[in-house]
Amino acid sequence: MHELLDSTLLMLSGKIGRRIKVVKEYDRTLPGIPAYPAELNQVWTNLVDNAVSAMNSAGGDGTLTVRTARDHDRLLVEFRDTGVGIPAEDRGRIFDPFFTTKPVGEGTGLGLDISWRIVVNKHHGTIQVESEPGDTRFQVLLPLTAVEEESA
Repeated sequence: MHELLDSTLLMLSGKIGRRIKVVKEYDRTLPGIPAYPAELNQVWTNLVDNAVSAMNSAGGDGTLTVRTARDHDRLLVEFRDTGVGIPAEDRGRIFDPFFTTKPVGEGTGLGLDISWRIVVNKHHGTIQVESEPGDTRFQVLLPLTAVEEESA
């Protein structure tokens, strides 16, 4: 998991720039998990890109903290930024397709919808958000072991 996160951060380093500090708080004792790595990289890319946009909207400086931890029988991956936050009235809609808080021409409103589908449908996990100005946290929880598919 940490290699996936590091590769995403490296790929987006140009976009992150020098004014945003990246803090990695990785639990190195976590086991590997069954996952689709390329699809999780898409999730991490969407979450980091949104965090960078939020911090740019708040003046361009900030801190992006990427944290991993064990949460009972799940792996937690958290992205925390110091950007403008997500207004309370928008939080219930951010995972809806085509909903965006970005200015026209800057976002399609598909990133979080795609991320939700990858986490929930493909990985049997959850994705949630807590937000206020200066502290937004996207938390992805993934099962540590393979989930049995129900047969039809």
